[in-house]
Amino acid sequence: MTTLELLDPGDARLAPATGLDVATGLLVGAALDTAVPVGHRDEVLRLIDAHRDVAHRSCLPGHLTGSALVVDPEAARTLLMLHRKLGRWFQPGGHADGDTNLAAVALREAQEETGIDGLRVALPAIDVDVHEVAPPGEERHLHLDTRFLVVAPPGAREQANEESLALRWLTEAELDGLDPPVDESTRRLVHRGLQLARTAFA
Repeated sequence: MTTLELLDPGDARLAPATGLDVATGLLVGAALDTAVPVGHRDEVLRLIDAHRDVAHRSCLPGHLTGSALVVDPEAARTLLMLHRKLGRWFQPGGHADGDTNLAAVALREAQEETGIDGLRVALPAIDVDVHEVAPPGEERHLHLDTRFLVVAPPGAREQANEESLALRWLTEAELDGLDPPVDESTRRLVHRGLQLARTAFA
């Protein structure tokens, strides 16, 4: 059984970091579902070993990102965003930009992209994914994504920023109605995150 711990604001474990050992520790400690190919985590660890600048978006073939599955307090719905550049529905997340504390990255990105105050991130990470992106005007590259569960406070009100075209609270069943459709990686994360949140927090 996976035990999750919600971190309070100001927790020392959310301090920014620059050492790649911090990212490695979060990856090794991730509580992955058996449905997640172990190869995703292995590939991220291999690229960390091979590229000392992997926490920076200038690193190719790919770089570290952190993302957040934001769920409501009842663990019934998750908040997805329609990404402006990529034109697809995703969980909030973004580039590490030098910060190797990927839990802090995920929380920061969730706050910026949803506009919700009082979000809390849980440890350990619940998913790892490697996927190719091709934003307009950029070379194709990999996002080495470590994913965390983030719980919204009661009565949370979302406010989209310039990175998204829309924000929407959705049950897992409602994913089927999205246009464009969500990819299998996002479906996997939503299923895993809502299931864990119901067990741990709801």
